[in-house]
Amino acid sequence: MGEHVPAQPKKAKKEDKTPNPVKVAKPVKAAGAESRLGMVRRARRTNRELAEVYPYAHPELDFENPFELLVATVLSAQTTDLRVNQTTPALFAKYPTPEDMAAAVPEELEQIIRPTGFFRAKARSLLGLSAALRDNFGSEVPGRLEDLVTLPGVGRKTANVVLGNAFGVPGITVDTHFGRLVRRWKWTGHEDPEKVEADIAAIFPKSEWTMLSHRIIFHGRRVCHSRKPACGACPIAHLCPSYGEGETDPEKAKKLLKYEMGGHPGQRLKPPPGFPGEPAPPLGATE
Repeated sequence: MGEHVPAQPKKAKKEDKTPNPVKVAKPVKAAGAESRLGMVRRARRTNRELAEVYPYAHPELDFENPFELLVATVLSAQTTDLRVNQTTPALFAKYPTPEDMAAAVPEELEQIIRPTGFFRAKARSLLGLSAALRDNFGSEVPGRLEDLVTLPGVGRKTANVVLGNAFGVPGITVDTHFGRLVRRWKWTGHEDPEKVEADIAAIFPKSEWTMLSHRIIFHGRRVCHSRKPACGACPIAHLCPSYGEGETDPEKAKKLLKYEMGGHPGQRLKPPPGFPGEPAPPLGATE
């Protein structure tokens, strides 16, 4: 008999952090007008299914403390979280505290935050809120909505982002993605952010508000885009009364997916543990 050759051990496969392929269910059109109870049940089921699709949903701004999150959220107006994350490392290296930022030379601050757009107005807000934190709150970011909204450049949306993600206080973040999706899903017919917030708060228990916001914003950025939603690759198409507003062909729709859903880097340079995509490139790197 020939010499026995022991079987070679199989090489361990490299861990694949790409999200599992999206399973798209056939869209179902409700017959007749939907009742309030029916809408609430559909909304809550949508939230549960989004939690399965995006178990790693999180705030997409890099931050280490409440002050950094507050500043980053103010900077995120009219730009992407990616651009903010690429800008804040240099900003926080030079101005790590409210005292430091309040004493900044306006022109130097403007130059650092220039990539985020509207840099003069944003610089005024940062100087103002930093001075207010220093003078009125002992250089600490307050953990109450009524205090946060007194700061220059801080409205309910920004306040809810900070409360939910830096203090663990439930809040609904009505940004452009959130508002677009909840209207597409017929959870509200309002355009005014405060009315939208009130409508959604009436559907979901308070304990769900912060994560609901993350899941909806994730879905809006990755799948349910403003101009061309990827309906044919949407994992909750069967719950969407607006199915068909976008591309319904599955293969064409897959090409519209963004960030980790489309195999591309996310928006954070320092994504949290468990994020399945690649970190975003720093400012000046090839994107």
